[in-house]
Amino acid sequence: MSDPTQPPVDPTNSKPADSSVPPADSAYPSYPASTTPAAPAYGQAPAYGQNPYGQQNPQDKFNVLSIISLVTSILGISLVGVITGHIGMSQIKKTGEKGRGLALWGLIIGYLGLAIGLIAAIIFIAVFIGAATTGSNYYN
Repeated sequence: MSDPTQPPVDPTNSKPADSSVPPADSAYPSYPASTTPAAPAYGQAPAYGQNPYGQQNPQDKFNVLSIISLVTSILGISLVGVITGHIGMSQIKKTGEKGRGLALWGLIIGYLGLAIGLIAAIIFIAVFIGAATTGSNYYN
């Protein structure tokens, strides 16, 4: 079935009609060509740096172990913070994820917590030994 609004086809002309330019005797007004680029076709790859379907780029993710390192170090579980901080730093080097600063601060706070805990343990043991050796003469 043919469209009644289209002009008749010349059977002697073998070239396809240019549908983008209306014929001169058309009832529609003629507009100048648009200078804006056409929209990309369906299925075409997105422009460089864009991710289709609005998903996050892999480099935008934070490393989970670096977050765990910082949180556990702040909460006083320093050994877990140090271990997860080192593993997180290793993973960040391989995958390129974000979170290097979090892992670094988790390591710093974790090592400070371990050092303070070690000093506190040494002082506690020294006081306990000192009290145990002099405690027998206290009640005399």
